[in-house]
Amino acid sequence: MKPLLQDRCLVIGVASSALFDLGEGDRIFREQGTQAYERYQRDHLDTPLEPGVAFPFISRLLSFNSIVPDAVEVIILSKNSPVTGKRVMRSIRHHRLAITRAVFRSGKSPFDYIPVFNMSLFLSANAVDVAQAAKRGFAAGQVQRTEHLFSDTGSELRIAFDFDGVLADSSSDLVYRRAKKEHPEEALTIYQSNERDHIDDPIPAGPLKQLLAGINRLQHAEREVLQGQQAKNSPRLRVSLVTARNAPAHERALNTLEAWGLEVDDAFFLGGLDKAPVLNTLRPHIFFDDQESNLSAHDLSIPAVHIPVTVRPEE
Repeated sequence: MKPLLQDRCLVIGVASSALFDLGEGDRIFREQGTQAYERYQRDHLDTPLEPGVAFPFISRLLSFNSIVPDAVEVIILSKNSPVTGKRVMRSIRHHRLAITRAVFRSGKSPFDYIPVFNMSLFLSANAVDVAQAAKRGFAAGQVQRTEHLFSDTGSELRIAFDFDGVLADSSSDLVYRRAKKEHPEEALTIYQSNERDHIDDPIPAGPLKQLLAGINRLQHAEREVLQGQQAKNSPRLRVSLVTARNAPAHERALNTLEAWGLEVDDAFFLGGLDKAPVLNTLRPHIFFDDQESNLSAHDLSIPAVHIPVTVRPEE
């Protein structure tokens, strides 16, 4: 099946629960059911929804279309009915987001349409929907509830990725987990030795490799457009790697990115240290990690997304 949108366009699918704070409406749905929820949305049709966890990421990503036309497409993938979806679309217009396409499925999960639109990522606050999409092999992430949404007025977009289980698959992590189970005192040594022995062997792709590829295309296109111009007149897109790897395992990660033809602007090899202080200083508009423990830290004050690891080799 040929996707509806061109390969050179970075396409993101986002549920209304990720883009906006559904607040009271979500509570009514859980406590009173679909009819009460639909009635509430109709009664508040002209009350704009407040920005949600993915809003800063999505709004800044869309701004790249002013530099490179049609470079980014964001499509609403929602379990709302078309009628209740009217409030979502009016809120999009209120916030001046350049989102015109939407799929409303009246209670059914919409992730079957991820490949139809050639999406590199599907974001939702619904853990079940994200898990089901990931099991189908789609790149999907669950936004984590947070009170920390950035209000900075600059145009820079900062995106941060964990490496194993996110950009790459979790095969190296599996080596460590097996060693931890069988030889707990030597687990780190066994893991480091494995990464050193395979230093030039690219790790298989993880769920968000194609997202990074699309982001790199945006960066390259922007650089071409800005030749001879001042970069301050345009958004800047900066990508960071924040991983528990450290030397010597760091080199295999860098070699893997190089083998893929992909790049990052910053790399933090933390060797198991707490990521929260680094991330709070870096202040990415969104951070992707496969370990919920890294995202549930009480002192983490950035928008974050959990990438579920649904298929693991037998341990």
